[in-house]
Amino acid sequence: MGLLTHTVNGLVGGGFYALLALGLAVIFGLLRVVNFAHGAFYMLGAVGAFFLLDSLGLPFWVALAVVPVVLGLLGVVLERTVVRRLAVLDPLYNFLLTFGLTLILQDAVKSRYGTQSKPYGAPAGLGGTVDFGVFDFPAYRVFVLAVAVALCAVVWWVLARTRVGMVVRAGIERPELTRALGIDVGRWVAPVFGFGVALAALAGVLAAPVRAVNPLMGGDLIIGVFAVVVIGGLGSVFGSVAAGFAIGLLQAWSEAYAPPLLAQTLIFLVMALVLLVRPAGLFGREEGTA
Repeated sequence: MGLLTHTVNGLVGGGFYALLALGLAVIFGLLRVVNFAHGAFYMLGAVGAFFLLDSLGLPFWVALAVVPVVLGLLGVVLERTVVRRLAVLDPLYNFLLTFGLTLILQDAVKSRYGTQSKPYGAPAGLGGTVDFGVFDFPAYRVFVLAVAVALCAVVWWVLARTRVGMVVRAGIERPELTRALGIDVGRWVAPVFGFGVALAALAGVLAAPVRAVNPLMGGDLIIGVFAVVVIGGLGSVFGSVAAGFAIGLLQAWSEAYAPPLLAQTLIFLVMALVLLVRPAGLFGREEGTA
């Protein structure tokens, strides 16, 4: 029973990793931008949900619908006004830009709410448990897992089965070849950046009832998410999702059965091992390969 509980917990944690890594993967794949502010947008998703409830009295379900859309639009504006201008320069410039944006957003939230964590209860109807026969599990965590799996499946279907998705996927996996074929990849850059930000914000809204809402919650998670993306393969959508769920499981099992030091460093040990065997990641492609 304990193993089953830890396994489901790992899948829930993997769902957060998968959603965040998916957003990072599509942004890096199309823009070649390492968006260090991804964790800050995740944090803003949780803070946005808390703000709507605390200041406006709007419930979780409203936040789940509104916050990702608002932050996604903010991502589109950010890409069109700032990120695009630096795209022609060394990638380090956009990395520094998004790192600076992270600090600005964190300090803005700190000035409004301080550094203390804010409680956010489970939404109405999901406060109990689900009986799986051999063990009970919090209903809200089951909901989070279902949403994460459904969203990853929908994104895969859009990328694999629709014309727009195939163009975007081609731009992610073979940007130079796609441009050489005369496809205007640039028109999809801002929407894809906004979509990646919206995914991070949605993960943040989902995390609000599970994890304490505070200005540093994104910084505590983003390093692990970068490791997940590297393990799955930079720019690989499927690899990021698969690695996210796999790392979530490994972390849950190690926290339950392994020494604390191993549990804290496992994700980086796995990343080092993967890079030694496959420098492009498990599902990534080596530069220059067809």
